[in-house]
Amino acid sequence: MEVTVGIDVSKDHLDVAVRPGGEAFRVVRGAQGIDDLVGHLKALAPQLVALEATGGFETVVTAALASAGLPVVVVNPAQVRAFAKAIGQRAKTDPIDARVIAHFAEATKPPVRPLRDEQTQFLADLVQRRRQIIEMIGAENQRRKRVPVRLVKSIDRLVKALEKELTSVDGDIDDAVRNSPAWRDKEDLLRSVPGVGRVITRTLIADLPELGRLDRKQIAALVGLAPFTRQSGQWRGRSFIGGGRTAVRCALFMGAMVAKRHNPVLKAFFDRLVASGKAKMVALIAVARKLLVILNAIVRDQKPWQTA
Repeated sequence: MEVTVGIDVSKDHLDVAVRPGGEAFRVVRGAQGIDDLVGHLKALAPQLVALEATGGFETVVTAALASAGLPVVVVNPAQVRAFAKAIGQRAKTDPIDARVIAHFAEATKPPVRPLRDEQTQFLADLVQRRRQIIEMIGAENQRRKRVPVRLVKSIDRLVKALEKELTSVDGDIDDAVRNSPAWRDKEDLLRSVPGVGRVITRTLIADLPELGRLDRKQIAALVGLAPFTRQSGQWRGRSFIGGGRTAVRCALFMGAMVAKRHNPVLKAFFDRLVASGKAKMVALIAVARKLLVILNAIVRDQKPWQTA
């Protein structure tokens, strides 16, 4: 009998549900509670332990479970909510959420993937902080166009401070990459591809540690670049992309926009799609997906880009 565990993580406690036995319990989200949880779950020998991504509350719990050798996976809250609606579960409490997570994991069997090590997590946090600062600078620059003249100086002072902080974070990212030989080698491999710059490579290193470990379909699906089609009977809808890792997908779109102009292989690919009647946005998505597949193969084979 395969045992599946669902854990609902909140600030103060963890609600745990076990399927198919129906066991449910709560532990404090602290060192002793997590230790007790690890001991209990190891005795159950589950096939899968699932937690929702909850804005960081799940990080310590996930690390503790993984370091104990338990098959832990962090699942998408939106998918869990959609699953709850599909099975008619409208009530929402922490114990109910834990049961739904367990049921979702049992039904969908999400793959267990290796977690980021401490260095990679630190780089991911830096890259995320860099994105946040850029968004704040952009928001202030937009606000500058609408405020009274007497407030412009205030906005300019804040933008200047944010730009100074951005420079500092960029320096921290540079130091992190330079101090890791593995990251330096990976960055060199990725930047050998025309159209791929420093921001894209560091986003991939930080937010896509699976790069080079999955096949082309799996890596495209993980990032959210695998198209899915709406179809019913003879009716065929448009294909869409979505889900996955938004930050990585956005970075790849940036790379695709450069590559369709400066990368000879991807430029020819883009032009061929447009000439065949594809919309430019559809062709750009295809370039982003092809770029991802190329980068995945480069990391897998440990061979830099070659134009041949």
